[in-house]
Amino acid sequence: MTRRGWWLFTVMCVVWGIPYLMIKIAVGSVSVPVLVFTRTAGGAVVLLPLAARLGGLRALCRHWRPLAAFAAAEVIGPWWLLSDAERRLPSAFTGLLIAAVPIIGVVLARLTGGAERLGLLRWSGLVLGFAGVAVLAVPSLHGGNGWSLVEMLLVAVGYAAAPIIAARRLAGVPSLPMTAACLALAAFVYAPAAVATWPRELPAAQALGALAGLVVVCTALAFVVFFELIREVGVSRAMVFTYLNPVVAVAAGVVLLGEPLTVSIALSFLLIIVGSLLAAVPRPRS
Repeated sequence: MTRRGWWLFTVMCVVWGIPYLMIKIAVGSVSVPVLVFTRTAGGAVVLLPLAARLGGLRALCRHWRPLAAFAAAEVIGPWWLLSDAERRLPSAFTGLLIAAVPIIGVVLARLTGGAERLGLLRWSGLVLGFAGVAVLAVPSLHGGNGWSLVEMLLVAVGYAAAPIIAARRLAGVPSLPMTAACLALAAFVYAPAAVATWPRELPAAQALGALAGLVVVCTALAFVVFFELIREVGVSRAMVFTYLNPVVAVAAGVVLLGEPLTVSIALSFLLIIVGSLLAAVPRPRS
């Protein structure tokens, strides 16, 4: 990997590892609809001019159905559920649960007609990964967080399904226009609820800073850097950063918010990361 590739990779590990921290801060001062609307509308405002300059927005009309499905799976559903879950769950906890996305992705791809067979190594990875999720989730069921855990499971399923939709139905669609359109659609969907729950007073400076960080860093900048990383190193290498995002999420929650680093979190982290790596091992060519 080139020096530029390593730099882009490092940036992605951070900018998609800290949203959980920022969501946790922001959701304490504004409603979930306001948070999601601000993030999606702000990201759309930044990315739409770039997408228009590059071209490709008109071509999206021919793919509106899979595009709407992708937007629902990647943004509209998950960002609401994730933000609502973080009203009750620690940010480190939610960030770690998202680490199960590659494992769920392997299962979904197989269940929806994927041709690739799973060998013993990949099955072992799936078992380890789900064991890690169980170690993390089961104790929380006794604390009244059952619905929050269901929300996070749905988030993980959405994040796992979105790339499958993109790969099978949107393969020829430019990534930046597609992302800008999805953010604009999500903002349109959330606008009425955001208006109805708009805060009467200006939120605290810390919450405003978190919202700004979500818009500029974790949405607009993140997608631009992500596409540059794909162009620089390819899709397979680019996606490796998803295994390191939970490290950033857990560290940020523990260091900046004082969230506990328990034995169950450490154990589940190890099981999920190892399981994800094993589940993603490509099948050797015969």
